[in-house]
Amino acid sequence: MTMVGGFDVHRKQITFDYVDSDGLMRWGQIRPAMRSTLRGWLREHCPDGDGEFALEGCTGWRYVTEELAAAGVGMHLGDPAEIAMLRGPKKRAKTDRADARLLRTLLLEGRFPESWIPPVHVLETRTLGRLYCTLMDERRAWQQRIHAQLFHQGCPPVKGLLSAAGRDALAHAELSAAGRQYVDTALRRIDELSAEIDPLRTQLVNFARHQRGCQALQARQYGIGWLCAAIIWAEIGDARRFARPDQLVRFAGMDVTVYSSDGKRSPGHLSRQGSRSCAGPPSRRLCAPLGVVPRSTPTTTRWLPAPTAARTRPWRSSAKSCAAAITHCVSSAMPPWRYRSPKRRGWPPKCVVRVPCP
Repeated sequence: MTMVGGFDVHRKQITFDYVDSDGLMRWGQIRPAMRSTLRGWLREHCPDGDGEFALEGCTGWRYVTEELAAAGVGMHLGDPAEIAMLRGPKKRAKTDRADARLLRTLLLEGRFPESWIPPVHVLETRTLGRLYCTLMDERRAWQQRIHAQLFHQGCPPVKGLLSAAGRDALAHAELSAAGRQYVDTALRRIDELSAEIDPLRTQLVNFARHQRGCQALQARQYGIGWLCAAIIWAEIGDARRFARPDQLVRFAGMDVTVYSSDGKRSPGHLSRQGSRSCAGPPSRRLCAPLGVVPRSTPTTTRWLPAPTAARTRPWRSSAKSCAAAITHCVSSAMPPWRYRSPKRRGWPPKCVVRVPCP
């Protein structure tokens, strides 16, 4: 029996709606939304693995796709924004069953917006990279709280809170009793986060040193180190799925916004509407080939957008060259993957597929 259906994944239940080879439509819910429950449902309804199911790429899609792949059932992952656009204007009540029915209808009609499903090793590295970015953001937030408390109590600013000189300056700062307790508590939180960040950074750097795609990114792209290479490699994945370099730039959130009215046009800025880990502060050195240049001072080096990056044509050419280089580098570390690419100026470029290192 051939089944074609859709899964609407939620935290407590999975709503399904499918049609079999006899044309019978069935729907219901899988409770609770767990691996074991879904595995039992697939064993009962798809014992031979003869079926195709579609689901949105929302939270929880990973374990659903893994169980579908283990059962031999065809899986289709779609972008939530494109699926919402294909739904059109809402004319009736929106329910979980309606969402599952929409996924099944799009799959049957051949209009389902397919998304790339990363391999397990890419998902694991991506999870570690996002954990690193989250820990760094939290530690940075505690440092900012300390600076705010010092300013609130009229103390001179202290630079380098993580250094020995910064800790000594904090120890001699004129703070009230509550302010001293506030700063000491924040320093303990920073030390706890640093104890988690350092081993995680070492793990990501060691992975990048043995991964061919990360090696190529670190060697060919200006300003990208081992840590940024691992995060960028995991977030981009297989770049061969992009039809042209502009799509890769947009996916990374490095495209420049444009807002104009009549003859007036405001200065553009990076949208950062793509992957947060790829466009955020921990890996913003990727912006160097895309129009972001280093600004040096006697004491520090900062990375700031170039003044003309949003209005000059060289930004577009540099972005395309960076995207092409990333495609060569990242695709070389991915397993073979079939993709029907339109013939647009020979993109994506040809690459040699190698087996990724463990």
